[in-house]
Amino acid sequence: MYAVIMAGGSGSRLWPASRGRFPKQFLTIAGEQTMLQETLARLDGVEVSGSTVICNEEHRFIVAQQAQDAGRALSSIILEPVGRNTAPAIALAAFDLLARNEGQSPLMLVMAADHLIQDVPAFHQAVAEAAKQAESGALVTFGIVPESAHTGYGYIRRGDEQGGAYSVAQFVEKPDAETAQSYLDDGAYYWNSGMFMFAADTYLAELKAHRPDIYAACEAAFAERSQDADFLRVGKDAFTACPDDSVDYAVMEKTTKAVVVPLSAGWSDVGAWSSLWEVSEGDGDDNVVHGDVLTHNTNGSYIRAESRLVATVGLKDVVVVESNDAVLVADKHQVQDVKKIVEQLKAEGRNEILHHRHVHRPWGVYDSIDNGERYQVKRITVNPGAKLSVQMHHHRAEHWIVVSGTAKVTNGDKEIMLTENQSTYIPVGVVHALENPGVIPLELIEVQSGSYLGEDDIVRFEDRYGRAPK
Repeated sequence: MYAVIMAGGSGSRLWPASRGRFPKQFLTIAGEQTMLQETLARLDGVEVSGSTVICNEEHRFIVAQQAQDAGRALSSIILEPVGRNTAPAIALAAFDLLARNEGQSPLMLVMAADHLIQDVPAFHQAVAEAAKQAESGALVTFGIVPESAHTGYGYIRRGDEQGGAYSVAQFVEKPDAETAQSYLDDGAYYWNSGMFMFAADTYLAELKAHRPDIYAACEAAFAERSQDADFLRVGKDAFTACPDDSVDYAVMEKTTKAVVVPLSAGWSDVGAWSSLWEVSEGDGDDNVVHGDVLTHNTNGSYIRAESRLVATVGLKDVVVVESNDAVLVADKHQVQDVKKIVEQLKAEGRNEILHHRHVHRPWGVYDSIDNGERYQVKRITVNPGAKLSVQMHHHRAEHWIVVSGTAKVTNGDKEIMLTENQSTYIPVGVVHALENPGVIPLELIEVQSGSYLGEDDIVRFEDRYGRAPK
């Protein structure tokens, strides 16, 4: 058995904490680890031979770093050149597992990287039952035993009992409130979790039977694969031509082999800020608070402070989320409409849709701490042994001041070593590079000045992380 973890995502539902370049699966939301790390940790107690993560090209270094930070070795990191939904993503993983297991067909435990599961032992029991079903040729979906008449989930209606599972009688779309209540009262309906278990060859056979166009596109894309360090790249043109469809529509609703295994484990897909309020333990006023928060006469609310004190007075059923560059204040019952704000940000071309003030790079992170007309100030952290690309800028000069650690600097035709409190100046048009040769993080302040300070003013000559020249 292998775990297949889908780690795509647009970063819209939990804005402003979640962004396009750093969506919720990479955030620390409800525990001490990120959601991706929690998903990997959940596999302790499950007999998996390895874990595959499928992610967007732009998130590849975040996935690799978070797995490394958590001490979790990954079997493979598959990069999607474009998003094509879950059916093609799972197909790529299935082709990869078959290729790496010399024709044998392992089971695939397919999970999303951004789900919460509070009762891990119950999850393990459901996985064990699903494995029995999958070994018998079934395509298993996990059905969440509903706790409320939720209108934000699709539902699965069970059929005949098959050991510890049931045949799937019907998949149904997200219902209105009255219909959802009837499903809850009926007792034969489960929330559709988006988690699955099946043998790799069984999934591909059913995909080929019901969506031969998706199968053919994924087969062609995988045939053009290449290995780039820790990352498996597939053929871009072939995968781009693949139809966009979910595994539910493409396979599970069409196959005669679908079964559902019930799961009651405190599951949530964290589809909105209100979901975190629902699954978290509140204080005496039914508030869930994170960070530096003070409340007075506030009830039933979710309040999150990431970079400063947040105080509330006389509020009820609200969501307040503060980050270092944006604040969200919303009615708790309307947080699904956060996507409307994200749409406005996108229409206006605002950076807050893509990045936090902290921007992660394969070499470390930078924080844009101040900016104005013709200048920008960044706090830069370079990981031990990491090196920024060899580059130059047409429109800006840069001053680097080392705060801690050691910097190896290429400045034109000179190479110098800088330590704490030392600095250098990079003129416009001069080829330069920055490296941390030490064993502790390198911290420095960068002051940019010039007529244009955009990140696209980079002419990249050499890069150890495989980023294309600009």
